[in-house]
Amino acid sequence: MSQDEQRRMGLRERKKMRTRVAIQQHALRLFREQGYQETTVEQIAEAAEVSPSTFFRYFPTKEDVVLSDETDPEIIAAFHAQPPEVNVVRALRNAFATVFATLPKDEQEAMFERGRLIFTIPELRARFLDNLAQSIQMVAGAVAERTHRDSADFMVRTLAGALMGVGMSAGFMWMENPEMDLMAALDEAFSYIESGFPLTNRRNPPCEPASPST
Repeated sequence: MSQDEQRRMGLRERKKMRTRVAIQQHALRLFREQGYQETTVEQIAEAAEVSPSTFFRYFPTKEDVVLSDETDPEIIAAFHAQPPEVNVVRALRNAFATVFATLPKDEQEAMFERGRLIFTIPELRARFLDNLAQSIQMVAGAVAERTHRDSADFMVRTLAGALMGVGMSAGFMWMENPEMDLMAALDEAFSYIESGFPLTNRRNPPCEPASPST
């Protein structure tokens, strides 16, 4: 492919990305203004100045306009960029922190808004849970590549499932406490895995050894 062809391809890809982002932004605005269920694909397409068929080329369903996350490839790339001596969980924590720190404020707000919709709209939550196996496989693939294991390795799949599980837990807690810092909660959740979940029984603490009699 010539340099001119590569340049044109780059322009086409950037145009596609702008269209995709515009559709998602208008969709989120309409969801805020009139509600998720009340907003139609036709209304989103009209607001974004595209046809409904163009909408469906970018997002197969209305749910996908909320569920699609453009930061996933960036997080995976940042994960792979971590030094090899960094353990898997710490590498993922660092990747999230790196990507989130570089996101413009409007993109951060859009990410949080999509998260609120996913955890509060029943059909979005159902789709999110339906996609969980695919998400675990994506994480398992990244972990497997970093650790030079097979993505079907039981330990790899278990760790990927645990990482997704604590992420969901942080998300549900965030919905119950909207004032909490979601990214800080997510980082803390990952730290529990990294530290081996040192959970103790608060009601019945372990007995301390008796002091020697004097």
